[in-house]
Amino acid sequence: MLTSAAADALARAGVKADELECVIGASAAGIQPIPCTAALVLEKIAPHGVAAAFDVNSTCTSMITALDIASRYIADGTYKSILITAGDVGSRFLNPEQKESFSLFSDAAVAFVLTSTDDPSQGVVASTQRTWAAYAHDTEIRGGLSRSPAQLYAGADPADYLFDMNGRAALRNMMRVLPDFLGDFLARSSLDLSDISLVIPHQASPALGLAMQRIGIPKDSYIDWVAEIGNMVSASVGYVLAQVMEQERVREGQTVLLFGTAAGLTANALVLRL
Repeated sequence: MLTSAAADALARAGVKADELECVIGASAAGIQPIPCTAALVLEKIAPHGVAAAFDVNSTCTSMITALDIASRYIADGTYKSILITAGDVGSRFLNPEQKESFSLFSDAAVAFVLTSTDDPSQGVVASTQRTWAAYAHDTEIRGGLSRSPAQLYAGADPADYLFDMNGRAALRNMMRVLPDFLGDFLARSSLDLSDISLVIPHQASPALGLAMQRIGIPKDSYIDWVAEIGNMVSASVGYVLAQVMEQERVREGQTVLLFGTAAGLTANALVLRL
């Protein structure tokens, strides 16, 4: 999925894979622990390519984190062409005993090519990220790395190797932090919701509408496709952004707000002028 999305993005951007200067993998649960997913994507799309390749992981909001990092590299002149891939095969990690998450998550991938521009009005306008450690265990996969490595699987609880979510706690704690987080971000960035053409939140759950109401974002100002696409994990925000760009619901010169919460509990917000 990642390489297919990457090939499509490169073709649309008119950039050859071996011209890339940096590849950032932004999956919540990547292909394998070592090497990074970005290196494995680079191997597939440019077998003899040489580029910076590394992963970032803020789970469901990983693509926003990657976009933030990539924009800074481009702004300071470190790289001129960057590929971001985000995506997860959530179906391989779900626990059928947890009906809420088992029926919510979906498999998807998305990719973006970022290049430098001479237009100072385009690009990331403002961004922020915060993690509240008190809620670190609301959503997690405990097994698979150093805490519970594969060689201990036979004596471990198999559920530790599957996605575990306390949906009620995750929703409650998200509602607790998100309104102030977004309000502070907009205030510090000297932005108002009236400056935003479209809001693209992480498609987290059917409670998205309730969360947006609590934050004070009008229904016609944001995308809610949870019923149609489910929670696409790290691909969620990017997939919706790609679709609304293709549908020309947002156009060059307009401003979008990308935001969401993820395991950690982490929240991201980024304003992008297309």
